[in-house]
Amino acid sequence: MALIGRRRHAYGEDHALTAIDRFGVWLSSRQIRRSVRDFRGMRVADIGCGYRATIARALLDRVDHLLLVDIALEPELSAHPKVTAIEGWLPDALTSVPDASQDVVICNSVIEHLWEPLVTLRGFERILVPGGHLLLNVPSWRGKTFLEFTAFRLGSSPEEMDDHKMYYDPRDLWPLLVQVGFRPRDIRCFRHKFGLNTFARCRKAGGGA
Repeated sequence: MALIGRRRHAYGEDHALTAIDRFGVWLSSRQIRRSVRDFRGMRVADIGCGYRATIARALLDRVDHLLLVDIALEPELSAHPKVTAIEGWLPDALTSVPDASQDVVICNSVIEHLWEPLVTLRGFERILVPGGHLLLNVPSWRGKTFLEFTAFRLGSSPEEMDDHKMYYDPRDLWPLLVQVGFRPRDIRCFRHKFGLNTFARCRKAGGGA
């Protein structure tokens, strides 16, 4: 989860995560683990990972290499020998990542902050190896109501909700994934987190069955 845009702070950099935030991260992590059962030996990119890269950090002992991208990253994590850290804004931050260099790309609660999500989604498809997987989470239109209530009525990170550009049900997200090059047969797009989010698991064509 991260705010990728012309902002000064990465998600979690300037404030502690709330209980709602932590529960949301746990639900996303659970769905990611269901989608890829075994991360051992993989090259994994977490795009918009947040300052502390909570989801990716939990994979560090299993993966071969982690690529972390956000506008700011915790220095201790960035210095880890398994980590390549890129600090910058999307989509520009992806330009230095080689084609077909990642086995898995994770993007959790990011593209709703982007004015031009297609450019970034094309970058995800480009950096995946044939047969690699994109795991993408975004808030749904039902989630908009819940998120805005917690943000504006309960005071939970209202500036983050004010930065949202779009919400995505499966019917909104699926066409974008096809447009950037994923085949319909290789896309599974569904509601999760009690219908408050949409999750997509996409496999890049090639690389065998």
